[in-house]
Amino acid sequence: MKKNYLKYFLLCTFLLIISETTKYFLLIDKLVYNSLAENLTSSQINNIISLQKKWQWIGYLFVPIYVLLKTSIVASVLYIGTFFFNKNEITFKNIWSIVINAEFIFLLMPIFKIVWFYFFQTNYTLEDIQYYFPLSAINITGYKGIEAWLIYPLQTLNLFEVAYIIYLSHQIGSLTKTNADDGLKIVSYSYLLALLLWVTVVMFFTLNYS
Repeated sequence: MKKNYLKYFLLCTFLLIISETTKYFLLIDKLVYNSLAENLTSSQINNIISLQKKWQWIGYLFVPIYVLLKTSIVASVLYIGTFFFNKNEITFKNIWSIVINAEFIFLLMPIFKIVWFYFFQTNYTLEDIQYYFPLSAINITGYKGIEAWLIYPLQTLNLFEVAYIIYLSHQIGSLTKTNADDGLKIVSYSYLLALLLWVTVVMFFTLNYS
């Protein structure tokens, strides 16, 4: 169990480091300033940025809470899946360990984003950074001119998510002492269905409130 907590701590730490690295290399504060300059005065913008920096520690606290909630929810969904589709007794602790490991895959996304905008697309806006998802469907369609309710599902449809599902399937298969195909079945009927439901809910609220 100590290993799980260590991996959880490392995951949170890497997320915070990558977040600060993104701000530094992609000049996020400057982009925010330029974006707000269209509607606010310099004094108002400086007050907003100062207030944001004053309370940024709340954002740091949110990261471990977010990671814990996400991994616990995913692990719970998978645990239910193993309960219905597997005869072997599986513990929640073991599934949570697998989910923690899988989350490291998503750390590659912001790293890809930093590399892309720092070396390749050097002329960019705050919106470009917000909507860019490496190796996702939205990079094929582009976000400009796309209906707002379609943006999130197009972002979610990416190769990192595919790698995440493949890893979960392989590890669940090993944990249940079956194979990757059975693991994929469990992941499909639990995690994938939950993900589809979540995307549908986001699309619904975006469609109704945008």
